[in-house]
Amino acid sequence: MADHSAPAASSADASTDGSGLVPDELRTYMRVVAATGAIEQQLRSHVKKALGVSHDEFLVLCLLADQPGTTLRMTRIAELLGRPKTRLTYQVGCLHHMGLVTRESVCGDRRGIALTLTDKGRRLLAENTPALAQVLVSLIGPAQCAALSGLLAQASHPADEDGHPQDPAS
Repeated sequence: MADHSAPAASSADASTDGSGLVPDELRTYMRVVAATGAIEQQLRSHVKKALGVSHDEFLVLCLLADQPGTTLRMTRIAELLGRPKTRLTYQVGCLHHMGLVTRESVCGDRRGIALTLTDKGRRLLAENTPALAQVLVSLIGPAQCAALSGLLAQASHPADEDGHPQDPAS
């Protein structure tokens, strides 16, 4: 027979003493993952219809457009997207074939490939990203979008072991 005299642990106690199934921090992470997936699903069809590219190809274009010189190495793109470089090869080939990016070998590194956004790619983004941004605003609201951007900026540039922000270029 079960002992019902001991009080049940609160969810706060359970999440911090190791006996709970999911701590609050992991619950937050799961919400971020679920929200990201839902937003990505909404954007996929809009991206395909507006730009004629896949969601991953769109992300590559956005990363390039966000760089001062609109050029990045494929290895850095793979790191930023959290995808293996081999998985990006197909997307990059499609973008290159459409004339949206150029590919160049990196001087001094025979395996290194640098991608650069072309004028055509820049125009495609300029013409279509305002409508895509509006999709995001309609999903989560302008204030929440700005707040989320600020919150996630720190997570994308985590601190080193001494608590100092890491250089995003490293």
